[in-house]
Amino acid sequence: MIIRSPYPDVTIPEIPLPELILRQTERLADKPALIDGPSGRTLTYGQFGAGVRQVAAGLAARGFGRGQVFGIYCPNVPEYALAFHGVVLSGGTNTTVNPLYTVPELVKQLNDCKARFLLTVPMFLENALAAAQETDVEEVFVLGEGEGATSFQELMRSGPLPEVEYDVRNDLVVLPYSSGTTGTPKGVMLTHFNLVANILQFQDLEPTGEADTLIGILPFFHIYGMTVIMNAALSNGATIVTLPRFDLEQFLKTLQDYRITRAHVVPPIVLALAKHPLVSQFDLSSLRTIMSGAAPLGEELSRECAQRLNVLMKQGYGMTELSPVSHVTPDEPEKVVYGSAGVALPNTECKIVDVSSGEAQEVGARGELCIRGPQVMAGYLNNPEATAETIDADGWLHTGDIAEVDAQGYFRIVDRVKELIKYKGFQVAPAELEALLVSHSEVADAAVVPYSDEEAGEVPRAFVVRQAGSSVTEEELLAFVAEQVAPYKKVRRLEFTDQIPKSASGKILRRVLRDQP
Repeated sequence: MIIRSPYPDVTIPEIPLPELILRQTERLADKPALIDGPSGRTLTYGQFGAGVRQVAAGLAARGFGRGQVFGIYCPNVPEYALAFHGVVLSGGTNTTVNPLYTVPELVKQLNDCKARFLLTVPMFLENALAAAQETDVEEVFVLGEGEGATSFQELMRSGPLPEVEYDVRNDLVVLPYSSGTTGTPKGVMLTHFNLVANILQFQDLEPTGEADTLIGILPFFHIYGMTVIMNAALSNGATIVTLPRFDLEQFLKTLQDYRITRAHVVPPIVLALAKHPLVSQFDLSSLRTIMSGAAPLGEELSRECAQRLNVLMKQGYGMTELSPVSHVTPDEPEKVVYGSAGVALPNTECKIVDVSSGEAQEVGARGELCIRGPQVMAGYLNNPEATAETIDADGWLHTGDIAEVDAQGYFRIVDRVKELIKYKGFQVAPAELEALLVSHSEVADAAVVPYSDEEAGEVPRAFVVRQAGSSVTEEELLAFVAEQVAPYKKVRRLEFTDQIPKSASGKILRRVLRDQP
């Protein structure tokens, strides 16, 4: 049984992304487009449009264009959007990198996508320069000044705009990295058509308009922040107030002082808004809608947050491989179903299949959620095997998530087939941590599984088999991992065991470990 959206399909034009993003820059030239929350520094739509063109011209002068990759290794600041869309206007492709990545993690991503340039901020410049030495990166740009790097302002010196002939179905806008349903991070190939389609698909159900001010707290390197906040807002004339990191008091003060109307968040932030006493010290009366995504949000917590703040509290579903949105709760109070991820977007087909047989299920039955539509990625970079495992011959993307759908077409995510751990909405691949643990000379075997945590959703929990005669401690192994990964990937719990349970084929029986208290 194929389930379609209750909403009619939308027309998706065959246009490059810049045509959609820059369409408001002249008409709204004096309106704030991006505001740096901590400082108040503002880019108007006119300045945004001009800046994007300057970046594109500066890149063209360096011979950068179609088929080449530009890395962005920055927290959320207004210049993020300038760089991202300047790259796209030049015909090039972005790869967006978590600014908390260590040098080895950064090197791995930059080498995989063969990035030519890299942009960062002074705080992360040391890592950027170190990574550049081990990659094909020719030049590192920095917002501001920093020894060993070129100022971003120098890149923005005006010159002629490049003439680019886009192939919107095949040219890549961005290569965010995702672990997919299993394994280590892979470059997700998202085209102009993918991103234009997704913005237009959700704009009526998750409407953002010129009267809206959004808070840019979700990182722009992550597809949720990139598409649902940065790109959707800019294409529709809204204002975005950026914050480089999450601090609850600063977040609440920004909601209050900038009169934020729509907040896109993840479940740990909803938890704070629903329960933290600090919330009552701020005037959040401008806030009309809170949208949660990246991980499932329970019915009771949704209801508690909605009632405390007197807002429309809704939820959506997606994944990097879907550009990212496939489902969202409509923007009407009477259509909110707490605990549900909402309905399928226009132009989107869904089916729920039996995990064992692959047979399509009827309404009410649980199974793996599969999705087909214009937002489905072109594939994984340099990895046709992983692409074939995720997208079948009929174009269905297998999400790895267990879902059920009711008679009204509302979907609920209930479990995961895949093994990813969702820490505060960020993906943590167990295979990556297991490989790291096993690389320690005193570790014989290891398995990593999710462990429920009220604040983070899930945290990585490791089971480790020591080498014979080893006396390595929990603290030593936790520190060993922490030194080599971003903070959100750190193992938070570690237990020693005599044996890792495995199937006859050698696959770790994670459910056995997950069920341990």
